[in-house]
Amino acid sequence: MKPAKLSVETTGKVIICRAAIAWRSNAPLSIEEVEVDPPKAGEVRIKVISSGICGTDNHIIEGTLKTPLPAILGHEGAGVVESIGEGVSSVKPGDKVLLTAVPQCRKCDSCLHAKGNCCLKEDIFSPVGLMLDGTSRFTCRGRKVHNFFGTSTFTEYTVMHEISVVKINDAAPLENVCIIACAIPTGYGAAVNTAQVTPGSTCVVFGLGGVGSAVVLGCKAAGAARIIGIDINEGKFARAKALGVTDCLNPRNFKKPIQEVVVEMTGFGADFTFEAIGTIETMVSALESCNLSYGVCVIIGSSPTKSQLSFDPIKLQSGRILKGCLLGEYKTRDHIPLLVNDYMKKKIDVDSVISHKLPFIKIKEGFDLLQSGKCIRCVLLF
Repeated sequence: MKPAKLSVETTGKVIICRAAIAWRSNAPLSIEEVEVDPPKAGEVRIKVISSGICGTDNHIIEGTLKTPLPAILGHEGAGVVESIGEGVSSVKPGDKVLLTAVPQCRKCDSCLHAKGNCCLKEDIFSPVGLMLDGTSRFTCRGRKVHNFFGTSTFTEYTVMHEISVVKINDAAPLENVCIIACAIPTGYGAAVNTAQVTPGSTCVVFGLGGVGSAVVLGCKAAGAARIIGIDINEGKFARAKALGVTDCLNPRNFKKPIQEVVVEMTGFGADFTFEAIGTIETMVSALESCNLSYGVCVIIGSSPTKSQLSFDPIKLQSGRILKGCLLGEYKTRDHIPLLVNDYMKKKIDVDSVISHKLPFIKIKEGFDLLQSGKCIRCVLLF
């Protein structure tokens, strides 16, 4: 089966192409022939050029994070607009775009708030896996297939709502900028927007994968003097230090809890800590690693469905601040294009976060690299 090609002849017609489908959890993705319907009013059909493989996608496959299945996963993509539905005005066929999981409708309470970015039309926290009209644009083997977070990038063509499609610089290299749809803003923004890291400060990053690496970039850009990276995979340490990490710690090398090690290293605890793994244990460790009086802890990692975070509230009464953030607090359609421009100006080293690139048909190999801890961010090319 040959990859589909962008053509005016496809406008208004069903496109048959390849997609990786998760039929059920705890099973590998299956590359299938799918039918992709034309976009309806307010929707955009996009030819996907590249997609990052995120840990959240892996959580779905492993069954720790729930979403309606079968589904086409992937939520970190870059592509070209193939066609648009009635009423779409912000993009046109041929535009380069990023495919983001966080929409920006510009009308809801969150979008209208100066700092809010969790658009009320998101499909992340209680996903239904359908378009806003309650239907799907994907069909495989005669069966309707769900989308994922309103994006679905593990397919040659996808259909999204205009409010989740971000027009970007025409000169941007689509094979690299896909991770600016998720990993980069999530981590970088956690440092510069959510935590507001200060010059000369000490930061601790739990998890040195794609998002954790983006946190490091943000801490460094904000002027942190010391960045401590924590991961059980020491194979990530060399790349982390190249990005700006000053000290690397493997919790398995210590007999005491890693938060106690951090407090001893820093004297009184770190100024800022970031959890980019998604386990309850590391979230508590991150909180206890920051200064008890003025430390700020930011939770970024996606935790298992229905999990509960539990700790003694006195850990906050002393003055610590515990915060969460979604996509680094960036309003997607307003701010993501600016991040792409900063990348083009070499202000953000996005390329160093990408450790592997593979053709889409090798998606299983990409997940193997992620699960084995051998990659930072793997990008699939279509």
